[in-house]
Amino acid sequence: MPIIRVEMFKGRTQDQKRELVRELTEGFVRACGGNPESLHVVITDVEKEDWGTGGQLCVDKYPDK
Repeated sequence: MPIIRVEMFKGRTQDQKRELVRELTEGFVRACGGNPESLHVVITDVEKEDWGTGGQLCVDKYPDK
């Protein structure tokens, strides 16, 4: 049971997430084989205030994105 975990900033639509799951599943099966039905994709939406990079919160580093 492979699991692909995606953590990203909030703001994507359900259609964007649907497409992401489809693309990740197809890519995994193409590269690694296996049954697409056994692959799980878990998406975690994260607030920019809860994510830091380069010593800064992303809400400060990328205020307009």
